[in-house]
Amino acid sequence: MAAPAQNLKINGDRLWDSLMDMAKIGPGVAGGNNRQTLTDEDAEGRALFQKWCEAAGMTMGVDKMGTMFMTRPGEDPDALPVYVGSHLDTQPTGGKYDGVLGVLGALELVRTLNDLGVKTKHPIVVTNWANEEGARFSPPMLASGVFAGVHSLDYAYGRQDLEGDTYGEELKRIDWVGDEEVGARKMHAYYELHIEQGPILEAENKQIGVVTHCQGLWWLEFTLTGTAAHTGSTPMNMRTNAGLAMAKILEMVEVVAMENQPNAVGGVGQMTFSPNSRNVLPGTVVFTVDIRTPDQTKLDAMRAKIEAEAAKICDGLGVGCSVEAVGHFDPVTFAPELVANVRNAAERLGYSHMDLVSGAGHDACWAAKVAPATMVMCPCVDGLSHNEAEDISKDWASASTDVLLHAVLETAEIVE
Repeated sequence: MAAPAQNLKINGDRLWDSLMDMAKIGPGVAGGNNRQTLTDEDAEGRALFQKWCEAAGMTMGVDKMGTMFMTRPGEDPDALPVYVGSHLDTQPTGGKYDGVLGVLGALELVRTLNDLGVKTKHPIVVTNWANEEGARFSPPMLASGVFAGVHSLDYAYGRQDLEGDTYGEELKRIDWVGDEEVGARKMHAYYELHIEQGPILEAENKQIGVVTHCQGLWWLEFTLTGTAAHTGSTPMNMRTNAGLAMAKILEMVEVVAMENQPNAVGGVGQMTFSPNSRNVLPGTVVFTVDIRTPDQTKLDAMRAKIEAEAAKICDGLGVGCSVEAVGHFDPVTFAPELVANVRNAAERLGYSHMDLVSGAGHDACWAAKVAPATMVMCPCVDGLSHNEAEDISKDWASASTDVLLHAVLETAEIVE
């Protein structure tokens, strides 16, 4: 098949208008979005996306996890579809582009093909995965994880938010329970466009990230148990201080991550003290250690060392320590032939590019378990994401979606 013509490009103004229109749903307090999964705002965003897709001639399927599959038919009835997508749900204080660019970029791809009368051998399915963020219902990438057989449907339905509401109950409440069995669909390939969520592309002055791998990760939830006691009247040598143990563990995590350079990270972004009073030593501290690397051997070694060293720290302070793995996926190597399609598309279109390892988890990580998959990345200002100040330029959005279009057409095959 001949490569797509160099002048084949998306409508950047239309893409940008769609991004801004979606951002009106679930506005944040500081310019971003709060459209958490299975909220009323999520339902409203889904309805708008459905309206746009059906106007573009696509038909909708929804599975039992609430993932939306919007299909543009192909010319070969026996050809498996090429899936393209990401997610519309956001963090509580999220930006306008994380996930949304990938979904609406895929929609713009279809709109462009319609405008130009381009037909493909394989169907193209624009996908909105449910609960990618995991902000309301942990773990993240929940629906794609069920699709890939990593989680069971019962497990997913039973996940609770901080109010005690379950995923299954809330999916019914907003009336987005589909009838398709999760994972029954077969994929020819999967592409995902996403903002980088890091500073590398902007720092290197590159327009396109060609994603070759995704880091593996462990989320290790520590529960430390000490004695709640008055901070003023409890002698230093008579304390069982869970807060002190936590501080020592945080420092140790930093050391372990630095010992495993390059391409390894570790840190803590969430913790809770109980009773959380300014003049009471905490009786219980709960926090999650997040470690990531694209190297499986490093990932396993980092987890083992952190757990062993944490146990020593707690033993030395008389503090109880338990650990639960609450999130995990192994490092992912994306399909070389799809990676090459992305790289070739960037070169054909004259966009500067570089290879990247994704530092964050994405639905593509689970999709890669069931089909060839890869990602395209767009720069974001100062690498900022999961923040209402998250920002990209219209030119960056257009360039990355152009590359997505060309890479997808290489796989979906233009019919002359």
